[in-house]
Amino acid sequence: MLYVKVFHLLAVISWMAGIFYLPRIYVHHVEGQAAGEDVRRLVIMARRLYHFTSMMGVLALGSGLWLWLGFDFVGGWIHAKLTVVLLLVAYHISMRVFLKRLQRGAALPSATTLRWYNELPLVLLVAILYLVVVKPF
Repeated sequence: MLYVKVFHLLAVISWMAGIFYLPRIYVHHVEGQAAGEDVRRLVIMARRLYHFTSMMGVLALGSGLWLWLGFDFVGGWIHAKLTVVLLLVAYHISMRVFLKRLQRGAALPSATTLRWYNELPLVLLVAILYLVVVKPF
């Protein structure tokens, strides 16, 4: 089961890396487009990163489920953690909405809004880490 934990941690780290970087690509696209730069490469980068991040997210969720069933975690903390994970999945899906807008050439939120939006997964990650390590209830 320790190998599953290692795999889960690797998948989560990879998923979070993509979630942290994808909005930055959107910021660069918005700013580059406003400056009249060629931003087509950023659309390709965003699509590839989103697909990689999605794959890592599925692996993280699958291995997390395997750990949950294997260790039979109990307590209120696991329910709270799963709720925060669902919020993280919703955030990931919202990144897909932005990607589809980007691919259609539709407007994205402002660079400042995207920068602030980029902070949300950090808050969710801190909450998950707190719940997993401290197990407050």
